[in-house]
Amino acid sequence: MSNVTSCEWTVTGMDCASCAGKVRGAVERLPGVTQVDVALMAERLRLTLDEAQTPRDGVVAAVQRLGFGIAPKGQAAPRTGFVMPDGAFPAPATGADDPATDGAQTGPATATSTVRPDPSWYQTAKGRLVIGTGLLLVVAWAVKLLAAPQIALGAFVIATLIGIAPIARRAVNAARAFMPFTIEMLMTIAATGALFIGAAEEAALVVFLFAVGEVLEGVAANKARGGIRALAQLVPKTALLKVAGRTREVPAESLMIGQTVLVRPGDRVPADGEVIEGVSGVDESPVTGESVPNLKEPGQAVFAGSINTEAALRVRVTKAAEDNTIARIVRLVEEAESARAPTERFIDRFSRVYMPAVVGAALLVAIVPPLAFAQPWDTWVYRALALLLIGCPCALVISVPASIASALSAGARHGILMKGGAVIEAAARTTHVAFDKTGTLTIGSPRITDIVPMTGTQQDVLALGAGIEAGASHPLAQAILTRAAADGITPLAATAARALPGKGAEAMVGDALAWIGSPRFAADSGVLNAKARSTATALEEAGKTVVAVFRADCLVGLVALRDEPRPEASDAVRQLRALGITAVMLTGDNGRTAAAISQTLGIDHRADLMPEDKVTAIRALAAQGRVMMVGDGINDAPALASAHVGVAMGSGTDVALETADAAMLRNRVTDVAGTIRLARATMANIHQNVTIALGLKGVFLITTVLGMTGLWLAILADTGATVLVTLNALRLLTFDPDKER
Repeated sequence: MSNVTSCEWTVTGMDCASCAGKVRGAVERLPGVTQVDVALMAERLRLTLDEAQTPRDGVVAAVQRLGFGIAPKGQAAPRTGFVMPDGAFPAPATGADDPATDGAQTGPATATSTVRPDPSWYQTAKGRLVIGTGLLLVVAWAVKLLAAPQIALGAFVIATLIGIAPIARRAVNAARAFMPFTIEMLMTIAATGALFIGAAEEAALVVFLFAVGEVLEGVAANKARGGIRALAQLVPKTALLKVAGRTREVPAESLMIGQTVLVRPGDRVPADGEVIEGVSGVDESPVTGESVPNLKEPGQAVFAGSINTEAALRVRVTKAAEDNTIARIVRLVEEAESARAPTERFIDRFSRVYMPAVVGAALLVAIVPPLAFAQPWDTWVYRALALLLIGCPCALVISVPASIASALSAGARHGILMKGGAVIEAAARTTHVAFDKTGTLTIGSPRITDIVPMTGTQQDVLALGAGIEAGASHPLAQAILTRAAADGITPLAATAARALPGKGAEAMVGDALAWIGSPRFAADSGVLNAKARSTATALEEAGKTVVAVFRADCLVGLVALRDEPRPEASDAVRQLRALGITAVMLTGDNGRTAAAISQTLGIDHRADLMPEDKVTAIRALAAQGRVMMVGDGINDAPALASAHVGVAMGSGTDVALETADAAMLRNRVTDVAGTIRLARATMANIHQNVTIALGLKGVFLITTVLGMTGLWLAILADTGATVLVTLNALRLLTFDPDKER
């Protein structure tokens, strides 16, 4: 019997990408551990574990040794940080951040349960380290002013040793996990070395500044996670359940499919559901970002987290709490973090070389000038120690995931979902956008405009057409069935109905086959005479879609339908053109109808395309640049898969959320341009972050070797760059994809 299982934990205390790298490195080396995935912003550790080789407790212990909090998925992990020396700085009475509680299970938590807020910075272990080292530094400076230099030196040494102790402990634990090149190790070496060369005062200051930088990193990282947490908190904690005519309050997470809830004016909808009684405007902006309330009537869907604005609604629950729209959005945003951008993968590989290279350079700086040029040892050892502090690539490594996480959160708040950094990078490079027509550039609900009988009456045409299409879900079929029902016409009884891809449909009506399909299909079947062809051509030139209803020996009639363009479609094409992007419409409709629609929108088109023809068209566009395909997520699946980026339209549907690379929850075509704007802004932000990280490192590397800057400025170059990069990435949280720039 196999003991291999998939395991998932919540890991707290990870403030930068190097923290996630330490967790990954520590567990990857455990026997029986494979497929390790550490998500920094989602605070998630997921792996495949052979428990016969390593028990789950072994994974927990490995993470705890590094000083991080860990608990199984669904349980609250302690908000921990540095592992402090026993009794060095007593924790607050609440024990909220006491590392001794690492791994403690505080009971189950669910998607809708109350999320324990992060403790204030001064309540965390890192905050206590800042306060403690700061006080020790102040005391040491006071001793320097009031006592002899020798006593002051001792005070600074004590301040340094107490402050560096928790850092050294983490460095040793990381080294035991075969990760010697960590910022904690570099800090330990630099501070200890500074003590040996008599720079105790500066060593104590460096330890304090390092602690301050770590706290700032933690605050910035938690702020970046706040966007995702805010999404999860949109769903109310309680719901008003209707049972046997009575209403009682229950936890929203306990609602089951089929139950009925009451949503009063001003209440948030507690679950995805369907309105069964009442008419009211519902503000869906928390879910889709759409600011105008949508009128909801019986039979229409509502999303969990949306706000009822006018009158009471009774809603039938259609999805459990763990599968509602908000939960799926949060899950997709968190999962997207694992889809790393190519730039991020390159920087990760670069950083693995960068730190050892800087350590090697520091070693050469320490020994070459004294040995080769008889320079003073203490001067060059000091410069080498300062150089060590520049060797941590934290700012460089965090530059990409921090921007990606902020962009994903900003997009989700505006109804734009992109599944990871790879999608964002590909979207930013888009040069061509290909649109499906029906349901994408058009509303997707065609209406019959003309019925032209060739034999018999209009009623005969509708009765036969509705009989063939009975049970079909295609928009054209639904339009025919709706018109027949509105006119009170009973569809003819039909059997053996089947779809003919790219042509139409057929069924056995009475004792003979009958068909409904394109005029070309009717012509190929030999029933389209010159008069009918002329009529069909005139209707198509008016921008209508024409279908023929016929039997084996005669054309019963023609039906013309029109699917109006979306109101914002032409503006979407204009916005794409302003971004320098070429747009094209791909449709299976006839050339005349496609030309009429494309002329209205100002877009190029390819018509009469079978599904395989759309794939060929996408590949031809891909030869000219980077292609984004926008469709409904079902009929256009092959084309979506063939494009560099596949975008599914649809207001929160399963298909829109689970298929393609991105989804437009607001079902607005203009969001395609918004997606590209957001992706480009994200890549620009990443380039800025990389420039900040490498630029500061480069400047301080040169000034340190030249003796212009020392230890405390070197540590500012490291932690300061990390904080600057993170804060710059957080600017994306306020980015508005709808705003043209």
